[in-house]
Amino acid sequence: MNKKIIDEMKDRVYKANLQLPEWGLVKLTWGNVSEINRELGVIVIKPSGVSYEKMKKDDMVVTDLEGAPLESDGLNPSSDLATHVYLYKHFPDIKSVVHTHSQNAVAWAQSGRDLPVYGTTHADTFYGSVPNTRVLTEEEVETAYELNTGVVIVETFNNNEIDPLSIPGVLVNGHGPFTWGETTQKAIENSYVLDECCEMALKTELNQKDEKNILPQYVLDKHYFRKHGADAYYGQGS
Repeated sequence: MNKKIIDEMKDRVYKANLQLPEWGLVKLTWGNVSEINRELGVIVIKPSGVSYEKMKKDDMVVTDLEGAPLESDGLNPSSDLATHVYLYKHFPDIKSVVHTHSQNAVAWAQSGRDLPVYGTTHADTFYGSVPNTRVLTEEEVETAYELNTGVVIVETFNNNEIDPLSIPGVLVNGHGPFTWGETTQKAIENSYVLDECCEMALKTELNQKDEKNILPQYVLDKHYFRKHGADAYYGQGS
């Protein structure tokens, strides 16, 4: 293993995990961030059940691309590792995965509904409704719960022909949100935005009558593509 690259990955993953409670997305130990380096063949992820107050950079766990630990003296990886591994295998352009139990996104996940595009805050990050998966079957839960969580996420995206880079997040039915990104920082930002959009949507529905005021497609297009793609013009550029 390239120790310098691994150390840099551990530092990013450690700092990203610490941002989750700072941003109000995690309580106790209910969350994890990972990063993949496909060329090196490694994944770095938060250890299982370690409090954020006591966690150190060197506690981050290094595994191969199948999730097998590569450091004999390391801690146990997050129990959600199998979900992360499955997402990395099937979404080849993502480089980081985040899972939280943030209140607003969990509330929406527990509803079993997709998250509609009610406004431009949503449209800036997610090019369409954020999908809610089906419920896992009893057999899926009993045989390989974390792996099958990844399976239903990928199944949802494949069945609905959703590009995971255009909609970098999902609501797992009865469970909570997963997000991802092309960098670790972007992946945790997507978690933050998803939770904010869920809160806004909940409040929107409290203020609506029977008819849902969905954002027009042309406004969605404008807001998404001014930040994403070849003709993006938001920000200062490179």
